[in-house]
Amino acid sequence: MTVYKGYMKIVKQNKALILLYLAIFFGVTMMFQSVAGSTMPTSYQAASVKVGIVDKDGGPLARSLETYLEHFHDVSLIADDTAVLQEKLFYRDLEYIVHIPANFFDACIAGNEKLSVTKVPGSYTAFYVDQQINSFLNNVRTYNAAGFSEEEAAQAAKSPSTVQVDLLDTSGTAGAVPNFVYYYRYVPYLFLSILCYVMGNILSAFRKGDLPKRMQASAVSIHRQNMEGLLATATIAGALWGITTIASLLIYGHSLTSNAGFIYYLLNSLVMLLVALSISYLVGIVTTNNNMLSGIVNVISLGMCFLCGVFVPLEYMNTNVKTVSQFLPVYWYEKTNDQLAQFGNIVDSIQTDVFKSLCIQLVFVAAFVCIAMAVSKLKKHV
Repeated sequence: MTVYKGYMKIVKQNKALILLYLAIFFGVTMMFQSVAGSTMPTSYQAASVKVGIVDKDGGPLARSLETYLEHFHDVSLIADDTAVLQEKLFYRDLEYIVHIPANFFDACIAGNEKLSVTKVPGSYTAFYVDQQINSFLNNVRTYNAAGFSEEEAAQAAKSPSTVQVDLLDTSGTAGAVPNFVYYYRYVPYLFLSILCYVMGNILSAFRKGDLPKRMQASAVSIHRQNMEGLLATATIAGALWGITTIASLLIYGHSLTSNAGFIYYLLNSLVMLLVALSISYLVGIVTTNNNMLSGIVNVISLGMCFLCGVFVPLEYMNTNVKTVSQFLPVYWYEKTNDQLAQFGNIVDSIQTDVFKSLCIQLVFVAAFVCIAMAVSKLKKHV
């Protein structure tokens, strides 16, 4: 098991690098998970605006408008003093001022005059209050057209109508994103970084100096050397996948294992591991020194992660960027991860899309292996 031990010795030499990337992975995952959890809204609450009312009417309709606005905003009655009103707007003691004229009903309901208002320039909340006042006035006009008196219309319009809304949970997730989705979102960065660095160092070490000729002349057959190399590679990859999987089970426990997409998360990460292995094999054949290896690994791992939805979710990306990303394997990993996060029930159509993405990733694996073999054969003849 000379070749196998040689692989493991090089892995041991890179253990500090492996631990560093594991620490970065878990740290970034927990940080983004906590940020996402703290910013996720638990309920909807309408904005409350500081509204002042200058009431020159004092009639039932004016009092009804005041009561109506109090359901939504912080309402106060103020005197009709231009200097005071300007000062309150300047210091933001008030954001919106309603000027109710004398003979309010005759002027604005029967006469359809526009209600005078003063608001902070450029304030988006002003449009919110405008809409509510227009709704109130339109309701009163409707009641008036139906034969209601001013008092009856004011009484009917002073309380806003309420509507009960029932949300239909078609996806089975109740609108929530499980925490482990963020964990598996960053798995490609971990796999690509560690495997490309480790496998790149291993393959470059076995090609240094006269070592390839000495291995060909050794008593150990080429077939056995290749089998020991494959076994060592499988050990490294299996250990990395096992660490990430066991860590996810320890961190998320029943919430992960009880999820309908649990098996698919594992399959997706396993296929991503094969993708990272094939890329690392190609990188190891191409690189000739550590500086070159470091540059290539950073470009590949960070480039794919930024373009394919690891660091920036796919839903926020430009259409043109996503079109380019489809030619990279990590895109299909993240697409599967997002689909599993979106749907709590894995129906046949979702299952078909998931297996389609897995198969596309496997095609990338085959393509990278073929390219690596072609490059290896070419370099032997050079």
